[in-house]
Amino acid sequence: MSHTAHIPSHRKPRQSASKTALRAGVAGGVLSTIAVAGAAGPAQAEPVTQTLEMPTITAGLSTTVAASAQATQQVALDLETRANEEAAAASAAKTAEKAKAEAVRKAEAKKKAEAAAKAKAEAAERASRTAARTTLSASTGSSSSSSSSSGSSSAGSSTASYSSSATGSAASVVAFAQAQIGDAYVSGGTGPNSWDCSGLVQAAFRTVGVDLPRVSQSQSTAGTQVSLDNLQPGDILYWGGAGSAYHVGIYVGGGQFVGAQNSSTGVVQKSLDYDPPSGAVRVL
Repeated sequence: MSHTAHIPSHRKPRQSASKTALRAGVAGGVLSTIAVAGAAGPAQAEPVTQTLEMPTITAGLSTTVAASAQATQQVALDLETRANEEAAAASAAKTAEKAKAEAVRKAEAKKKAEAAAKAKAEAAERASRTAARTTLSASTGSSSSSSSSSGSSSAGSSTASYSSSATGSAASVVAFAQAQIGDAYVSGGTGPNSWDCSGLVQAAFRTVGVDLPRVSQSQSTAGTQVSLDNLQPGDILYWGGAGSAYHVGIYVGGGQFVGAQNSSTGVVQKSLDYDPPSGAVRVL
C-alpha cells in the first residue's frame, strides 16, 4: 500500500453543533414541564406520613403476669385446703380419743357394777343357804334326836341304808364329781377348775350324755322324786323345795354327797348329816 493512502481514523467523530443544540432543547423542555406541573399543584401539600406498627411487648408480659397471679392464687387455695384438712383431722382424732376414753370409763364402771352385783348375789345366796340349813337342822334335830346315842344309831342306820356300789352311768357321774373335790366355788362357775353347785351337777351328768338344766331350781325337778331313805349313787340331792331349790349336790353312796358348797369350802365330799338335804331326784 502506498504511504500516501488514506488510513481511517478510529477516533469517534465529534458531534455536530446541531445535535448538541437539540439535546439542550429537549432537556430544557422537560425541566419546563416539571416547573409548570409544580406551579399547577396545591400551594401547601400535606407531608406524607407512614405509621409503622412496632411489635407489641406488653401483650406477652400481661399474659405472663396473669398466669403467675393465677398460680399464686392456686397455691394459696391449696395451702388453705390443706390447713383445713389437717385441722379437721386433728379435731376428729381429738373427738375419737375422747370417745375412746369415755368408752373405757363406762366399761370400767360397768365392770365394777357387775362385780358388786355378783358379790351381793353371792352374799345373798350364802345367807339364804345358811338360813335354810339352820331351819332344816332345827326341824331335823327336834324330830329325830332325843339323845346323842339315839342320834348316832339313827345316823348309822341311815348311812347303812344309803350304801351301795355305783355302776354304769352312775359310776361315771360319781367319779367325775369326786374328781373335782378341792376345786374353788365361784358363783356362775361351770368349770373346769371352779364351779357353783348346779354347774358341777350339770357337768357331771353331761359326761354320760344327759343334758340337765343349768340352775338348781330346774334340776330339782329334772327326774323322778325319790325318798331320802332309798337313795342310790348318782341321785341329785337338793336343798329347799322341789322347783324352788337353792342348792344341789350328787349322792355318791355310803351316806356321802359331793357338792360345790360355798366360796369358803369349795367342792367337798361330806356326810348327809353335815347338811341334810330336803329331797332327791333320780335321772339315771
